[in-house]
Amino acid sequence: MNVPASGRRVLVSGASRGLGRAVARAFAANGDRVAVHFGSREEEARTTLASLAGGGHTLVGGDLADPSGAAAVVDAAAEALGGIDVLVNNAAVNIRHPLPETPYAEWVAVWQQHVAVNLLATANLSHLAARRMIDQGGGGRIVNIGSRGAFRGEPDHPAYGATKAAVHALGQSLAVSLAPYGIAVASVAPGFFATERVAPRVEGPEGAAIRAQSPFGRVGSAEEIAAAVLWLASPAAEWSSGTILDLNGASHLRS
Repeated sequence: MNVPASGRRVLVSGASRGLGRAVARAFAANGDRVAVHFGSREEEARTTLASLAGGGHTLVGGDLADPSGAAAVVDAAAEALGGIDVLVNNAAVNIRHPLPETPYAEWVAVWQQHVAVNLLATANLSHLAARRMIDQGGGGRIVNIGSRGAFRGEPDHPAYGATKAAVHALGQSLAVSLAPYGIAVASVAPGFFATERVAPRVEGPEGAAIRAQSPFGRVGSAEEIAAAVLWLASPAAEWSSGTILDLNGASHLRS
């Protein structure tokens, strides 16, 4: 199989801001062409698109919680790019819902939303993109954005932790089934890292405690996570297929 080091056709889900934007920029700087996906934040996604190095990038919108929406996103990305060589499953929701404080109806709705976006959309995009990679015949890469919370627990966000654990397991299953086609599948499990969404927490009263989670005394950056994603999508990382790469500054250790 021949997975090039650059010039690849890359779909990044949830790329309107934060980590998705950093990932899109990393691939573009590497010489790849990127389909920037957004759900509802079109203007922010256009900002991402405008910031990408190189040319040949495209914008694709769609509701990934709807299976037909996921199919439309992959079709649009493949048409604009001429195929798909790399999929980065980044789109996710993360809504606070601690059990003792959350009414049952809200609990059910939040869980359904997390499962639909974090898990089922990841599964559906993986199927759609992998089938194209198989038909193209050149191999490919799928990188899933998981979470440290899949291992250490998320008491205020249990559906997030549970669905990210499922994403890790999904990635390992697909790594085995897709290897004969030259498609490597891996996941990253980031700890706390700085984005626009969490800036008030990092800069607010709880910021010191958040930074103290790591012995480095800081939080990670989206660019650090994106660099790992870029490597896992590279030809050199094929033997890392099936891995779950911890990116948490030694804030949570497992063996």
